[in-house]
Formats: sequence, structure tokens, C-alpha cells
Amino acid sequence: MSGTDGPAGPEEAGTRWRVEVDRGVCIGSGMCVATAPGGFELDAARQSHPVRPECAASDDVLAAAEGCPVEAISVTDARTGEAVFPPEE
Repeated sequence: MSGTDGPAGPEEAGTRWRVEVDRGVCIGSGMCVATAPGGFELDAARQSHPVRPECAASDDVLAAAEGCPVEAISVTDARTGEAVFPPEE
């Protein structure tokens, strides 16, 4: 699923996301940092974490979440709590 599906892409003005990394699942591949360098960092233990737990909606952050090899990244709408990624089934 692309971050630009639908009438408005994720970078719609004013949209804010809450980004979390499940550190129990993260394997420290660094894919998120490579995809969204301003959105994620690896700590000394090579575990990923968001640079800011809440950020403006971003194609790069969504691509990082979608590209995580172990699906350790979750993104929710900061206002509504609705899942952005992974999508609710």
C-alpha cells in the first residue's frame, strides 16, 4: 500500500502521526534510518527509535514503516488514534 493512495497523501497539511518502534521486535537493520533519516535513529544497542514520537505526516516515515523487515514500526494518527500502518484488518 502506498502512502499516496486516496484523495490526500500522508503529507496533508496539519496531519500529525504518533510513531512507535517495538524494541522487542526491532532487529536493528537500519532500514528505517536509511529510508527516513530525519525520522529514526539507532541507539548504542542498534535499536531503532523515532527521533520524535510525534511528527508531521511524511511519505518517508510511512515508507520506513512499510519497509521494516520485521514490522516493528507502527504509525497512528495522533489526533484520532486511527492506525496508519500497519493497517487494521
